Amino acid sequence: MKSKHLVLRTNRHGSRDIFSGPLSPPTTPSGTGPDVTVQVEELDRREIVSITRDADVVALAPVMPMNLIAPVEDGAATEQAGDLAWGVRAVRADTSITSGDGIVVAVLDTGIQADHPAFQGVELVQRNFTDEDGTDSHGHGTHCAGSIFGRSTSGVRIGVAPGVTKALIGKVLGRGGGSSDQVVSAIQWAAESGAHVISMSLGMDFPGFAKALRESGLPEEMAVSRALEGYRSNIMLFERLVLLLQARPQTTLIVAAAGNESRRDEDARFELAVAPPAAAGGIVSVAAVGRANGGLVVAPFSNTGANICGPGVAITSAALGGGLRASSGTSMATPHAAGVAALWAEQLRRQGSLSVLNLTSKLVGTASFSPLATGVDPFDVGAGLCTAPQT
Repeated sequence: MKSKHLVLRTNRHGSRDIFSGPLSPPTTPSGTGPDVTVQVEELDRREIVSITRDADVVALAPVMPMNLIAPVEDGAATEQAGDLAWGVRAVRADTSITSGDGIVVAVLDTGIQADHPAFQGVELVQRNFTDEDGTDSHGHGTHCAGSIFGRSTSGVRIGVAPGVTKALIGKVLGRGGGSSDQVVSAIQWAAESGAHVISMSLGMDFPGFAKALRESGLPEEMAVSRALEGYRSNIMLFERLVLLLQARPQTTLIVAAAGNESRRDEDARFELAVAPPAAAGGIVSVAAVGRANGGLVVAPFSNTGANICGPGVAITSAALGGGLRASSGTSMATPHAAGVAALWAEQLRRQGSLSVLNLTSKLVGTASFSPLATGVDPFDVGAGLCTAPQT
């Protein structure tokens, strides 16, 4: 039985050498870097081995469902007119010497409400990768974009990097979610369109994939085994795509949400690991923290094992239809980290030292434990809270 598979190809001789070393940002070579092609092919399992032997194939994986990392809770915005959203203050964006000027940010999500007042003055380049229309019918993408580069709305500053004047908006999730081929194609599009930072608040639907395999007639054990194969091969595909993109002169850093599946409020031991694609090497994964007496604490829903953390509880940002609303989730923490990355990218660009390695080092290396409450588990928050450049 044939099924859809993602095939990652490169026609640049020697590109396979990139994968012989550790999964870390390579030194940017001269020239244009390897050409990347993403194809979707209907394959039988017996065809997979022969295709992977092709010299231009660097990764192959079954197409898997992708879901929105949905907010844990929504509510009315709590900031008053003239206020600063607490997340912007927490990452010290309000006192930063940079604003994101000259940096291109991509948001791969549910789309955007382009006429929202928060996005006035921003050139929005939109592309729809779903089978639906290109509008944001959920509001998730609009909220995330607002936290990255939104202008002040109703007297409240909501954006970490309001100096960003160009954003790439890829709609990869519709009412029924999306798929890994759509996400991979959108990453390629964003990188080729000049994105310095890509923000993704989505995750791989492993249970959904296993269920689909069971419903196709496979026994339980075989369905789980095939789903695990797909999980592993998709992780490898994302890692190799990232490495191929990092080998290009254009600097593109991907920031992704860790996931909201943990339930520490029910049982302190109920912690789930970072979900794909954030779990892939080369992608900066982001956990969520919220306010508490004594400092910031990890959100009970936030998955563990992330690289850094960001404000992700009761985050005020752009609401679908206009105005503001508050949401919680690692989906809200991720755009804060993406915004901080844009601020660091501006500084590095001005210094003439913008590269994936340097940008990753600044974003992760300057994260701080100082704002966090005593006793926070480092494994829950990685290197700490992402922090904007101050000098």
